Amino acid sequence: MPVPLDEYPIHQTGLSLARVASSDRNFYDRSYFNGHNRDGGVFFITGFGVYPNLGVTDAYALVRHGDVQRSVRFSDALGDRSLEQKVGGYRIEVVEPLQRIRVICEHDDLSFDLTWEGAFPTVQEQPHLILSGNRPIIEASRFAQLGSWAGTLHVDGDDITVDPAVWTGTRDRSWGIRPVGESEPPGRTASEPSGGFWWMYVPLRFEDFAVVVIVQEEPDGKRTLNDAVRIWPDGRTEQLGWPRISIDYRSGTRHPMGARLELSTPDGKPLEIEVTTGTNVPLHVGCGYGGDPDWQHGQWKGRDWSLSSRYDLTDPAIVARAPYGVIDHVAHARCGDAEGWGLFEHASLGRHDPTGFADWGSVAP
Repeated sequence: MPVPLDEYPIHQTGLSLARVASSDRNFYDRSYFNGHNRDGGVFFITGFGVYPNLGVTDAYALVRHGDVQRSVRFSDALGDRSLEQKVGGYRIEVVEPLQRIRVICEHDDLSFDLTWEGAFPTVQEQPHLILSGNRPIIEASRFAQLGSWAGTLHVDGDDITVDPAVWTGTRDRSWGIRPVGESEPPGRTASEPSGGFWWMYVPLRFEDFAVVVIVQEEPDGKRTLNDAVRIWPDGRTEQLGWPRISIDYRSGTRHPMGARLELSTPDGKPLEIEVTTGTNVPLHVGCGYGGDPDWQHGQWKGRDWSLSSRYDLTDPAIVARAPYGVIDHVAHARCGDAEGWGLFEHASLGRHDPTGFADWGSVAP
């Protein structure tokens, strides 16, 4: 049967837009946003996704304030695909495509009405690909943007004004294939795991330009994703070469205190960025990313489902599992005389030869 999207001349296959071109159960299409008040006192992360081959749509919103994370999630059956992005008390309104987005969450414990304004044009990232044997487990397209937030935020009885002169953040839109929903049988990978995963994603906003750096490496250091660009206000982009990365890990941990990114402009001149990390959010503690025991993206939870949770980040049980996943940090950056803010997203799991981590138990000296 046709769906509302079929009224628009946007088809890319011979199928109705009720269906996606891939029959892979893990096909997904979703948004991610973050925002903070620069000093890291308040840090929020939120997102919305649809999973056509699982018949699920869901959303999450999380705010970290001090050592507490409040998270609310919504999930429901996916109906006819349309331009509406809504589930439960959560919705996204595209006010101006690729520039202005309104995000609304309505829940007694956590609510907001926030409008995103892009400070620079969106940038298309290099394709994301991870193979398990010959099968893609991640095969996705994504674009990113740096910008600011305006509106109001209410969490656990506290009212917070979100001033765009202070509040900044990053967002991305991605679609394709990645592990979602209920876990598949591990099969061969249970006895022959990859041994490790190393990932760094650093979108930064400066006054006159933005920078987006992505590095993904295998346990032996082989780089499987290398993407470093600078974006100018008029939409021009320049590639910044093959980044050399030095991360300062806190002794006895894999917690990144800061990093130095050594880049190069197209004419061969060096471009160095120093990053200091601030408040962080483990994405698998309330946001539904891999390893979250309460809920993960695309899971079937029944119709009209929601969950609110409060996490004490000093709880020994949370402290013990927080390092074993992707962690988002508020980032403060310097590039020459320019000061910037953004995100330092990092995962260092298992073996990674370039940093001297021999196995899952290895930590910085």
